[in-house]
Amino acid sequence: MCGIAGIMTRDGTPPDPAALCKLVEALRHRGPDGDGQYIASNVGLVQTRLAIIDLETGDQPLSDPGGAVLVANAEIYNYIELREELANAPFQTQSDCETPLHLSRQDGADYPARLRGMYAIALHDPADGALLLSRDPFGIKPLYYAETAQGFAFASEVQALAAAGLVEPRTEPDGRAALLQLQFTTGGDTIYAGVHRVLPGETLVVRDGRLVERRRIASLPDGPPHAWSEDEAMARLDAALTDSVTVHQRSDVPYGMFLSGGIDSSALLSLMAQLNERPVRAYTCGFSGTRVPDERDHARAVAAALGADPVEVEFAEQDFWDLLPAVTAAMDQPTADYAVLPTYKLAAQVRADSLKVILSGEGGDEMFGGYGRYRAAMRPWWRGGRRVRPRGIFDGLDVLRADVAGWRDGITAAEATAATPGRTRLQVAQAIDVADWLPNDLLTKLDRCLMAHSVEGRTPFLDPVVVETAYRLPDGLKVRRSLGKWLLRAWLDRRLPVAQAFSRKRGFSVPVGEWIVGRGRELGPLVAAQPAIAEVCDPAAARRLFTRGGKRTGFAAWTLLYYALWHRRHIERHAPAGDVFETLEA
Repeated sequence: MCGIAGIMTRDGTPPDPAALCKLVEALRHRGPDGDGQYIASNVGLVQTRLAIIDLETGDQPLSDPGGAVLVANAEIYNYIELREELANAPFQTQSDCETPLHLSRQDGADYPARLRGMYAIALHDPADGALLLSRDPFGIKPLYYAETAQGFAFASEVQALAAAGLVEPRTEPDGRAALLQLQFTTGGDTIYAGVHRVLPGETLVVRDGRLVERRRIASLPDGPPHAWSEDEAMARLDAALTDSVTVHQRSDVPYGMFLSGGIDSSALLSLMAQLNERPVRAYTCGFSGTRVPDERDHARAVAAALGADPVEVEFAEQDFWDLLPAVTAAMDQPTADYAVLPTYKLAAQVRADSLKVILSGEGGDEMFGGYGRYRAAMRPWWRGGRRVRPRGIFDGLDVLRADVAGWRDGITAAEATAATPGRTRLQVAQAIDVADWLPNDLLTKLDRCLMAHSVEGRTPFLDPVVVETAYRLPDGLKVRRSLGKWLLRAWLDRRLPVAQAFSRKRGFSVPVGEWIVGRGRELGPLVAAQPAIAEVCDPAAARRLFTRGGKRTGFAAWTLLYYALWHRRHIERHAPAGDVFETLEA
């Protein structure tokens, strides 16, 4: 994994070398093993490298004999198979990232259709002057861009564009409203005015510093659910999962995995244990002395049954106060998902143990129908059915001012796009989450928290082989007897009874509400006094929120705290100054 960035000017002059150097330094944490630059005519590309495959000859930029140049933040899992298909191509390295370079010679801007992996790729061919930017279909790897009067700029992280002086960070009202009401932002626009996402599956074509064309690969397969029997579906699922985990373990450095003790990570570990000769290092985070479930006992039992090497990490209340400013500093594209907290601390432990790669279960709920909201979406309205995300975090709390309209516009657009002919209600609900919740919350969280510690995260459930099987399962093999992920549960139950696959999903939780209300009288005035909070909230109501307790109010208070710290770092440009209280007081 790596960080990439670049500039294409409009007037034909070379990009400013100082700006390119600032991009490199801002992305150093994503790739501490080396860096490279390329300048030709009006284009400059940079890359910082986290060496995973081809440690000796895989430095970037990569080039072909015709002069095309590539920088990538990518793992191309089918690179071995593609190299065999491209037997006559003039390969110069053993890097997985060289295959897109040669594919582009054959397929032009459509080359990503043959890639199996996670990627954000920039490719420049000086012969025709085009700059191509491509992102994997699920948006596992991030890529952002801005068009200015001077030209076109892009980077793996928005903060790099700001650090290089290419954009001035300002919040955009609709993006801010979405963050506060949904905990993430939606669509192609970000929370930053003038900064946009390359959408999942998109390839942008840029010429003379102007975006001139967009192409897009669908993330989900077309067609109604397969008419498989349960036995046939089980066999296909086993083959798909085994195939995916096999290729996701292609690496020239050691790897481990995140084990929550839930269905997804237990399934992942069961396959990794089967496919590895040595014990798999499995990382689990827990919370002692709180009301939220602690997953360590269950994870410990699963790890013991599979002969894994368990690593347990405690996340205490003091960690919350000490680490949150650093966590929000890492989340330049914000997501107010409290799972950022354990993910960040787990990543630090992974890096301390000298691992560079982690496999994780993101995507399991979305692919196999695991969320309770999916079961609600399956029911007609007269039986209590409801659409996905019908209300915002602050609805009914009388805290926000009236200027937060439009927070659900992105979800509404995703609903319209997802409702294609032939899809069931369940498939539509899954597709809505795949459009925004998955890339803009879960995968953003995973990317930033891990890359802050120079660790790569891999997601085997978001592999096209798995997706083709899982998404097109009959609804009755996803949801049965009010249980989601039914077929995956049945598959795991056969392999690993200790996993208790048919127990009710408890849901992952972090006791942020408990911790906040315990110090709410001290914390509330500090948060309410922040200019960013006063801009969107009634200060008195915001202060009261921190002392009220309760699940909804606790999550709303957490969201305001997160936003206050995020805004202070990324908009007001103040670096963290100690713990939460010291940072807010500084």
